[in-house]
Amino acid sequence: MLEDKDRIFTNLYGMHDRSLAGAKARGHWDGTAGLIAKGRDWIIDEIKNSALRGRGGAGFPTGLKWSFMPKESDGRPHYLVVNADESEPGTCKDREIMRHDPHTLIEGCLIASFAMGAHAAYIYIRGEYIREREALQAAIDEAYDAGLLGKNAAGSGWDFDLYLHHGAGAYICGEETALIESLEGKKGMPRLKPPFPAGVGLYGCPTTVNNVESIAVAPTILRRGAAWFASFGRPNNTGTKIFAISGHVERPCVVEESMSIGLKELLERHCGGVRGGWKNLKAVIPGGSSVPLLPAHLCDDAIMDFDWLREQRSGLGTAAVIVMDQSTDVIKAIWRLSKFYKHESCGQCTPCREGTGWMMRVMDRLVTGDAEIEEIDTLLDVTTRVEGHTICALGDAAAWPIQGLIRHFREEIEDRIRARKTGRIGAVAAE
Repeated sequence: MLEDKDRIFTNLYGMHDRSLAGAKARGHWDGTAGLIAKGRDWIIDEIKNSALRGRGGAGFPTGLKWSFMPKESDGRPHYLVVNADESEPGTCKDREIMRHDPHTLIEGCLIASFAMGAHAAYIYIRGEYIREREALQAAIDEAYDAGLLGKNAAGSGWDFDLYLHHGAGAYICGEETALIESLEGKKGMPRLKPPFPAGVGLYGCPTTVNNVESIAVAPTILRRGAAWFASFGRPNNTGTKIFAISGHVERPCVVEESMSIGLKELLERHCGGVRGGWKNLKAVIPGGSSVPLLPAHLCDDAIMDFDWLREQRSGLGTAAVIVMDQSTDVIKAIWRLSKFYKHESCGQCTPCREGTGWMMRVMDRLVTGDAEIEEIDTLLDVTTRVEGHTICALGDAAAWPIQGLIRHFREEIEDRIRARKTGRIGAVAAE
């Protein structure tokens, strides 16, 4: 279990003062100029040595991503863009950082931008986050007034400006290149890669896009040392991590814990366990709506990190744990997700534009049992034709929950179809 002394986010629940004075009292903005004085290479090497992996879903090594930025400017400005468009269903971790501990993010933006040669950073915040935007903007204004942003930011000799940009509520803008398009004032549609943002990003300039949590933990890693951060979790899955647990648990919560914590331990220690007891568990979505679910028998020994979950053909994603007990109509739950992805597809790629609607319509029939058993394999085949055939990962996100459902709950789908044909009521979904 993570001890309080090792928590990076000391005001996750808003119990303390979120102002600049409160943040400083909890150890933030402490010796920021000294960290910057150690130079770009030192900062990037420390982040690399900490083995911090991106907290936005893909888990790409953060230090490596920073190192892709050009070392010398060719005349174009460099930019950091912070992805605060937290739109993955089930995910609400970054919201707590921005609402209650905003200075961790602001200080992280300054240090990360310096490491990448950027004099400006943009935080792109989700359209529905109104109060979070207000809290974050108030914190940014405080930092400017205190000389921590602007000319000679925090006395470091580095000029740095931070801008907050409000999105309009589109899930697709959480994809880094669609976010850049939206930031430029265009329709949020993903770009083809290459070129990657580190070469041609915002306004055609070198850009790095990072998740809120990835940036917010950076100052503490640098202060306490890469070895301290790397001491939590398993190799290649290190550090502390914010988990957002919802669904059928006694106490849904957002909590900072050590990586590689057991799923059962996480739920029982922080959430009071599964509603009705562990035996009442049916399935868990371990990382937000886009990753395949885990059935109960895999949850007994489940470890919450990138590699273990990938070995089970799922993923840690954003670490948004959605718990489903035996009362759940799991077919209907996955149908609801397929409806979401159909609605949020930007329509640029044909496999996704046509496939998401097609998959949702087949799921409609699976929910009621008005389908043929052969359609299950047809649906599975279509998911493989969408997955990996689109510019961004939304096609994968639409395909994976359905693949997980068929992989683990095929018997339940077949039983419902047979029940519909024979008039047996028990297995048919509630209308």
